[in-house]
Amino acid sequence: MFTQTSIILGIIVIVFFLALQVFKMSPELSMIISAFVGALVAGFGLPIRHIVEGTFTYLDIILTIIAATLFMNILEDSKAISYIVRSIVTNFYKQRLILLILLMLVLLLPGALTGAGSVSVLISGGIVATVLYSMGIPLVNVTAIVFIGAALSVVTPPVNIYAMIISGGVNMPYIGFFAPLLIPILILAIFTAIFLGWKGKPLELNEILGKLPPVPPKMYGFKAYFPFIVLIGLMVTTRIFPHTFPILGIPLIFIISSIAALIVVWLNGQKINILLISKNTLKQLFPLISTLVAVGIFVQILTLTGVRGLLVVTVLSLPIWLVYVGLAFALPIGEAILLYGVAAVLGVPLIFLFNNSLGLDPILATVGISLICPLGDALPPTRIIGRLTVETLNYEGSYTSFLKKCAIPWIVITVAGICLIIFSNSLKFLLI
Repeated sequence: MFTQTSIILGIIVIVFFLALQVFKMSPELSMIISAFVGALVAGFGLPIRHIVEGTFTYLDIILTIIAATLFMNILEDSKAISYIVRSIVTNFYKQRLILLILLMLVLLLPGALTGAGSVSVLISGGIVATVLYSMGIPLVNVTAIVFIGAALSVVTPPVNIYAMIISGGVNMPYIGFFAPLLIPILILAIFTAIFLGWKGKPLELNEILGKLPPVPPKMYGFKAYFPFIVLIGLMVTTRIFPHTFPILGIPLIFIISSIAALIVVWLNGQKINILLISKNTLKQLFPLISTLVAVGIFVQILTLTGVRGLLVVTVLSLPIWLVYVGLAFALPIGEAILLYGVAAVLGVPLIFLFNNSLGLDPILATVGISLICPLGDALPPTRIIGRLTVETLNYEGSYTSFLKKCAIPWIVITVAGICLIIFSNSLKFLLI
């Protein structure tokens, strides 16, 4: 049985790489084709029921991403994000440390709410980069800051797709992750901003304000922050009063917050085409949604053929020192090839090892794994966030020089992730 399953795994791997490298298919299509071939080789034919089940495995995550991205796109179209950045620059342009920290928080916000680093790059990456470059920071440093910020935003709460996938794979509720994720990510993000952006020149206020996008006359003050207040208020209320306040669910909370944003826009007299924004949101998210659907089908077929069990047993049998060292390489490389699929293929077996065999805290171990994974979005063949960052910021230097500039923050984040796993039982005070 072990030999047969190993052969199936080998065929799946070969077909995947042939589809990806030789036939130049997308990672999503490569995963689906390799899964189909694996099912055929294992004697299951074309298992329609499992394909359908796999398609809907991450439906809740997809709904969350769509609702959250719609919310962010409404704010972007209403220029609320532009107002927030202009307000930060106006109030703190003489205080470089505070300005760097606040700009990094603006960079984290879109990805934190949507689970997609590409959204952070598209919505806040350009405007934050304009301010950073005006602070005398070299463009290669600015590009590295935006990439690291976007990568960290993917795992910043409330929406962490890696943790959601791993939690679903090990039957663990996605609860209790907020503080364990937020605290390390804020520390790492602030370190990156200061390390790469401390040297520069004083900011000229009038010069930078002229470069930033204009804001509608009425989109000022409390109005720009009102949708965020509604969002945070609903999220906090459901946790403070769990037995009296109805559990709305994250997708519905984002829809209500989107309605609040639309009300602000309409009260300001702005014209906004919600149908066009909704259409563009789905178009923008299609690659991410297709990835989650492909990962769901892929994991379902791996489970059906026994390959997933083989991976779990293999990981459990490895020397623990090799597992810890391998995290620094396997997770980013797996992300570069499988995208979010790395959470299901490698993340789930690792949590079984860390929790069941070593007795480590599963929440903090999941946090450590998810910290390392999105760094692989700068590596070929996919390099989704890395390529998008370079293109959005018009960085014309070599891609290698960009990766070199990311090296120190990359190493620090990797070490932090591994330490969160190894010392998870000593860091349980983070589980607020």
